[in-house]
Parts: sequence; structure tokens; C-alpha cells
Amino acid sequence: MNAANESTTAADGDQVPMRAEWGTVLISSMLVMFLLLAVVSKTEAATLGSGDLALVVERANGSVQIVETTGNSALTRVEGLGDLSHASAVFSRDQRYAFVFGRDGGLSKVDMLEGQLVARVMQSGNSIGGAISQDGRLVAVSNYEPGGVKVFRTDDLTLVADIPALYGAGQHSKVIGLVDAPGRRFVFSLWDAGEIWIADFSAGDQPVISKFEDIGRNPYDALITPDGRYYIAGLFGEDGLALLDLWHPEQGVRRILPHYGKGEEKLPVYKMPHLEGWAVAGNLAFVPAVGRHEVLVIDMLTWQEAGRIAVKGQPVFVMGRPDGRQVWVNFAVPDNDSVQVIDAESLKIVNTLQPGKGVLHMEFEPRGEEVWVSVRDQDELHVYDTASFERRATLPAQKPSGIFMTARASRIGL
Repeated sequence: MNAANESTTAADGDQVPMRAEWGTVLISSMLVMFLLLAVVSKTEAATLGSGDLALVVERANGSVQIVETTGNSALTRVEGLGDLSHASAVFSRDQRYAFVFGRDGGLSKVDMLEGQLVARVMQSGNSIGGAISQDGRLVAVSNYEPGGVKVFRTDDLTLVADIPALYGAGQHSKVIGLVDAPGRRFVFSLWDAGEIWIADFSAGDQPVISKFEDIGRNPYDALITPDGRYYIAGLFGEDGLALLDLWHPEQGVRRILPHYGKGEEKLPVYKMPHLEGWAVAGNLAFVPAVGRHEVLVIDMLTWQEAGRIAVKGQPVFVMGRPDGRQVWVNFAVPDNDSVQVIDAESLKIVNTLQPGKGVLHMEFEPRGEEVWVSVRDQDELHVYDTASFERRATLPAQKPSGIFMTARASRIGL
């Protein structure tokens, strides 16, 4: 009999396997243990908290970096997202997935926990941002070419609705200022047409479109107030802002601050300011002025001008700390090496920082104790303490631009 198949009898009469059988059992046990460890590791990775994470756009390489904000460290890089020269992102309700809008018309879905690109569609020839619906089921993209908005399901990025921005004699308009609003609505502006549209998906996946015409020339960007009530479009072609009360849209669009800057010569505009990063402190709103070295202060109770703050250059982003006490401002060239901090109570500049050339974006951590700053020309991310203004961390990044905290998932319009 082959020795490999031999067995012996124990004192109780049971058959006991010899060496080969023991080896098979040992190998099987090790395999089971390995599989169990793999499952445990996978489970641990999947249960990593998402609320501590942020996504950083690396504009030159078509990649994003995922970072964590407790230890201020980089976790991983996700590549293959296309042209990110003017990219932005929104997050799923559970903060796990980021939807990244590329300038080339690409819509990418990124798993923040696994650090993977899970889906991508090329939905237009040129796009400029997007929004996610109140229930988290729809993601919308605003397009320059062809002008319009496309809406997709967030689970698999299948197309739900195509809304061409047609005006006049069938002309296409660029779409800008796309935001989400309560009631499963998307609101956006038409640059060429001078209009604001509401796409209402509350009754299903076929939207009801409301159009508001003659709001002013060339709306260049827009914002929605944190309570979701007011949609405000900035006007590039003329002075003033256009305001739509989403509680009472039947009242139409109202012009506010129409005389701001009237009779003054504007400077050349080196970079269009962004309104979606506006700051709110109490009843005051802080908005970048187009073509001027000023931040405009608006009383939100009356929608009248409450002041102007002279700043170092042409403001691009005017960002409010979550508690509303500070407003941080960055600038277009040639002053894009600097950041100024405004005290929201006194309306005075309390600090000027110089992180380096190419400061493109700022993002506060959810409770505002630190702020992240992208410094494109130095290939760095800087993290500052907002109380002491000391730099707490410097991280390498490849031409960073937009920084997006997952906490945006629970905020309207961001």
C-alpha cells in the first residue's frame, strides 16, 4: 500500500490520517485563513469614514487626489479623468462618490473610499460644472457646446434628460451657474440669451421647464443662498445682479444693485470671478466685483449695497469660513500669489498671506478650523490654521486647482 495513503488507528478506533492528509488539511486551513483576512481587509477599507475626505483636482494631468483632513495627508490618486482645466465636483448623499465635471464634456464618477474611477461618460464637447439633485438620484451637467443641460442617474450615469438651451431663432446658448434647489429642481442661466431657467424634476424624470427672459446681458456665473431660496446671477454685460426668489418664482426676476459701478471705468478682466464661493455672515453677503479691486457687501434683508471693501487685486473667490466670522479672498493675475482675510464684523482686512504664484482655490474644513489652498505654480497644497494663520501642512500635488470637501454633500448649491 502506498505510504501516502496509509492511516493508523487511534485508541478509540478512529482512523487518523497520515502525513499527506495532514499536509492537505494544513494547506486548506491556510487558504481559508488567507481568504478570511482578505474579506476582513476589504470590510475595513469599505467602512472607512467618508466625512474626513476631500478631492483635489490636478488640472494638468487629468487626475484627482484624495486627501484626508484630520492628519492632513494624501491617500491616493485617481487618473484618467480627461481635461480638468476648469473642473468641479459634487458628492453623493453618503459622501462615498464624487461626480467630477471635466472641461472636455466628461462626467466621471469616483469612489472616494476605494480610490477608483468607477464610471465615465463623454456627454458634450465642452462643459462647465454641474449639480446633484436634492434626493441624490440625479446629476446634471451644464454645457457650452452644444449649449444646454444633460441629466443622468447617479447610480449608473444613464441619460435621463437632455435640455437644449435654445433661444431666439433656434440658437444654442452657453449654460452657466447651474445649481441644485429644493424640490428636485435645477436652476441655471443662459449666457447668450440673458435668461434664467428652472428644470423641475419633482414629478419624475421628465422636467417641467420655466423660463425667465431679459434678466440682463451675459450672466457669467450664479449662486444660490444657503437656505435655497434666492438664485442670483452676476452680469458681465452690464452692472448689477439678477435675483430670482425660488419661493415665489411667479414674481419673476428682480434686478438688484443696478447702479453699482455706473459711470466708472472698469479694469480689464483677467479672470472671471466665481459666485458659487460667495460668503455669508449674518445678514451680509460678500461678492467679488467684476473688473474692480473690491469685494461688494450686500444686505440680504433689503438686497441693497451695504459697503465695499478695497482689496489687493481683482477677486476671484470670496469664501466664508463656516462660522461666518472670516472671509478669505484670492485674486486674478498679477496678484494671484496672495490671499487676504476680511473680518466680517469690522469689514477690515486682518491678514494678507502669500502662499505663492497660482493660488486658484480655497476650501474650509467642515468646521472651519483649517483652510486648504491650492498653489498651482508651486505644485503644492497648503493648509492654514484660520485662527493663527500659521501654515500647518504642505502637500505635493500636480498643478492643483479645485478643492472639494465631502461635507458639500449636505449643503445646498455646492
